[in-house]
Amino acid sequence: MFTGIVTAIGTITKVENKGDLRVVISCPWDPAGMDIGASIACSGVCLTVVEKGGEPGDAWFAVDVSGETISRTPQDQWRADRRLNLEPALRLGDELGGHLVTGHVDAVGRIALAEDIGGSTRLEILASEEIAPFIAEKGSITVDGVSLTVNDVEDEPNGDVRFSLNIIPHTGEVTTLGDLSEGDAVNLEIDVLARYLKRMQSLAV
Repeated sequence: MFTGIVTAIGTITKVENKGDLRVVISCPWDPAGMDIGASIACSGVCLTVVEKGGEPGDAWFAVDVSGETISRTPQDQWRADRRLNLEPALRLGDELGGHLVTGHVDAVGRIALAEDIGGSTRLEILASEEIAPFIAEKGSITVDGVSLTVNDVEDEPNGDVRFSLNIIPHTGEVTTLGDLSEGDAVNLEIDVLARYLKRMQSLAV
């Protein structure tokens, strides 16, 4: 489990096809603090550390990315020089600063609008109708691994959903969200509570 509070930005330095993709990611962590087999959310995707190395402040780790994961994330997600939001798995006793995040991508959204408003950035994201019932005003959503609050929601005529978010300067600086522009694709994970509420509603008599 994760919280959607990004602790570092990593950069993909190497990609190898070994059946699955072996992806090497540089990061400013201490390799001694990363365990083989540990889970790290990489722009919202939960992946397992299979190799590690480097020095404190200039470390790297490797993960294997399956075909299933590739099919559910943006097409250019797993390429060299791509920057990723990183978060290690939640440990017992850690502060829950965002909301509960599983690291499983529910859909790929697309930035429909990115505009500066008073120093912050307003993002409008278009997403498919499959996740429309799970997005609510003032509810939580994870965008590229970042826990955010939905400002407002608008249902599109074709069933898709458009929702807006406010990215404050600090969030834009410490995550990759500050680099987003119109047309970019992002990983979306709906709130786990919304998932269970939808299931309970479907079973209600």
